Order: sequence, then C-alpha cells, then structure tokens
Amino acid sequence: MVANVAFLAALTTFLAVAWLAGELSFLAPFKAGIFRNHGVTIGVAITVLFLNLCAAYYGIARWLFLRDAGRKLAHMDQQLGSRDAVLGDLHKDFTP
Repeated sequence: MVANVAFLAALTTFLAVAWLAGELSFLAPFKAGIFRNHGVTIGVAITVLFLNLCAAYYGIARWLFLRDAGRKLAHMDQQLGSRDAVLGDLHKDFTP
C-alpha cells in the first residue's frame, strides 16, 4: 500500500509541477537566476508537497480499504474461540 501511495503522490506532484511550469513559461528567460537564488526553497516546497500528498493518500487508502477489517477480525476471533470451531486444529492453540 505504501508503494502505491508513493507512486500516486509522485505522479500528482509531477503533474502539478508540469502544469505550474506551463503556466509560468513567461519566467523562462529568468530561470537561471530564479533557480540560483530560490532553487533550494523550490526543492523543499516540492518535497513538502510530495510528503503531504503521501500522508493524504495513505489516510484515504486506510479509510477506504481497511474500514471493516476490525469487524472481520472480531468475527474470526469469535469463531476460533467457540467449541465447534471450523478450524479444529487452531482451536486448541487459541483457547486459554
């Protein structure tokens, strides 16, 4: 899940930077001076954007894909703890 989130965040960051570069094409004659004076700040801003997108996409993925995992695990725990467990071999290992 982390690799998918990182890929989606990188793709979104790339698309945002490409769109912004197209919108700011009038600054092309000054690009050497801009990157010399503000290159580190631009790089940090892009990195922060990437990390924030990773966190947002990870939160969305957890909410979307793991929303009923607890209910499923509780059902499995109840089933394994009963006397007539479907998995008889595991019944002995999980009962106190």
